Amino acid sequence: METLRKSGFLLGFGLLYLILSVYWIWQDQAYLTLFPVGLMAIYFAVFYTEYTFLSLAFLTPLSVNIEEYTDSIGLFIPTEPILLGLLVMLLMQQLIKNQLHQSLWKNPIIWAVSFYLFWIFVTSITSTSPSVSFKFLLAKLWFIIPILFFGTKVFSKPKNVRAFIWLFCIAMCIAMLYTLTIHASYGFGEEEGHWVMWPFFKDHTIYGSTVAFSVPLVFALYFSKKHTPLVQAALLLMITITMLGLFFSYTRAAWLSVFASLFVLLFIKLRIKFSLLAGIAVIAGFALFFSWDNIQMELERNKYEHTTEEFGEKLQSATNVTTDASNLERLNRWSCAIEMFKQRPVFGFGPGTYAFEYARFQEPENLTIISTNFGNMGNAHSEYLGPLSEMGLLGMLAMLAIVAAIFYKGITLYLKWSEEDKETRTLILAMILALVTYFVHGILNNYLDTDKAAVPIWSFCASFIGLEILLNDRKSASAKPIVKDSSK
Repeated sequence: METLRKSGFLLGFGLLYLILSVYWIWQDQAYLTLFPVGLMAIYFAVFYTEYTFLSLAFLTPLSVNIEEYTDSIGLFIPTEPILLGLLVMLLMQQLIKNQLHQSLWKNPIIWAVSFYLFWIFVTSITSTSPSVSFKFLLAKLWFIIPILFFGTKVFSKPKNVRAFIWLFCIAMCIAMLYTLTIHASYGFGEEEGHWVMWPFFKDHTIYGSTVAFSVPLVFALYFSKKHTPLVQAALLLMITITMLGLFFSYTRAAWLSVFASLFVLLFIKLRIKFSLLAGIAVIAGFALFFSWDNIQMELERNKYEHTTEEFGEKLQSATNVTTDASNLERLNRWSCAIEMFKQRPVFGFGPGTYAFEYARFQEPENLTIISTNFGNMGNAHSEYLGPLSEMGLLGMLAMLAIVAAIFYKGITLYLKWSEEDKETRTLILAMILALVTYFVHGILNNYLDTDKAAVPIWSFCASFIGLEILLNDRKSASAKPIVKDSSK
């Protein structure tokens, strides 16, 4: 009976919305059609919160930034309004009754992210532009709190993790098909490859990053379990679309990040100890430091440009720091970030302020043909140097702590998960590798202030936490002694 009532309500609401939409469009007031959509979103968020969470997986790759149309506030529709609504609703519910698992606060990911948010708040107070920084903090809150904190309850069910990955991959394939179709009409030209993904993605770099992120996921869906011939064929088609999307993204960082994920896969499969990896990293660091002059001389001999059509040469152009304008501009931004840190090493200039401050830190010898004297071309192009310049040393350390906590908990969860549940275990591994692609890519770019990166990344973190809670609860239940009834 309850289901019939809800179905009747939805049918009636849908018919009313259709009639009103026709009337509003006839009256040249089409913008009013968005109001009922908002009401419908609220209804689903309240009565179908779990489905609302999962819908974000499908909506994120297909969301559109209204800044492209209004030249005003940057807002991703429909994902950010949904996240803001979830933030308000879940916080209100939390005040009435605790919704979070008691072991949540013991997780290092939660500790690292909580400190990161705390430090954003502190540095927003000391910011050179507090209004910009507090807006930055608000955006972080509606990305992180609903997904990471409250999403742990949703993603403590393996079926929801599977559903999220399926929906994300399907939506990404739709976005890639759209992009490839437009790109094909221009003969897959290099120049056109920078914007054909619009309006779903701003440019080819964030598009390439998200495509690379989806590569391990779509392969995991195929290999995680046996499928019917129809599903198997669909997954093979999705793999083909994804690999074509990756190649024609013309994003070197995306290609390199996928190769990096393969190395991590090898380390995990071989169960190489962390202490050994840390030792290798330290030795490599010292070797890099003492050989830097020779390495720099070799890099200066690299004349390959990213505009080349040959795949191997395009990859080699990633280390061209002599003539490649894209690489040189990235070095210019990094240099500005480091100089900004030197001037304000403790609190930085404030979260979200890099774009407004870096212009005066540009050195004439670092300027390129794509540099601007006004410094109006975006961020620091690094997920690590950005916080360093905006929030000081603790800001960068907080970001590194988040990355370390994510991979520590993700890999330990994979190793603990029962091999009998092959499907979930394979998806856990795929999520780890997908995160590798992003955080390697994060050396060269930063997108965590956009829904394209934030939604899947924080969702995977919530999945690690939720699945670990489920695993611990199962162990606790199996460890409880059986109490016999002595009254019998």
